[in-house]
Amino acid sequence: MRSALAALLILTGPALAAEPIVGRASITDGDTVVIRGTRIRLHGIDAPESAQLCQNAAGKSYRCGQVAALALAGRIGEVNISCEPRDTDQYGRTVAVCRKGDEDLNAWMVSQGYATAYQRYSRDYVGAETTARALKLGLWAGTFDPPSDWRRAKRASGVETRLEIEKPPAAAPVPVQAACAIKGNISRKGDKIYHLPGTRDYNRTVIDTNSGERMFCSEDEAKAAGWRAARG
Repeated sequence: MRSALAALLILTGPALAAEPIVGRASITDGDTVVIRGTRIRLHGIDAPESAQLCQNAAGKSYRCGQVAALALAGRIGEVNISCEPRDTDQYGRTVAVCRKGDEDLNAWMVSQGYATAYQRYSRDYVGAETTARALKLGLWAGTFDPPSDWRRAKRASGVETRLEIEKPPAAAPVPVQAACAIKGNISRKGDKIYHLPGTRDYNRTVIDTNSGERMFCSEDEAKAAGWRAARG
């Protein structure tokens, strides 16, 4: 009887484990991606919402949710990633650890200060958050409301937040490259260069608002602020 049960477990065990989801990812926000129509919430982390504003070290407001999404998009680039399912949340999303090669993207987002460890559900990335906080990286360089608190406050005031809209959509997700998606980068030489969505260096360019870099809504706005178009 025992041997029969053991054989059954051996045969059924691998089938119970969900296969990794592999492919090119589109970025919904700093903790959500879509691969081949599957909506994936990054396990153990919580990034600012798209409409959320935070304050940098100088006390100036910036769109921290957009910065987080662009950082994740830039880190992934054009390569395939692999997401290992851990669970399914109440909105139908697959909760997973996503990797670019051997790199844990969930951990990278927290270690760079673009997201916080979502301790309500996991303590996997608490160490990464502690390091980012100590080094004052990303969100920790200034002040911000924890994303879950921000969502709760908005819902209390009757404003729709991601929790209400992140159910499996009937239409394709809105891409990151929407309004105000022009990246204003400052080179090592101090040149102010802007990158348009779809251009050669757009995805790998990550904006550091603490060093004076910023996002623009139009080329005219970028040029008026002293930035020039990227060459090539």
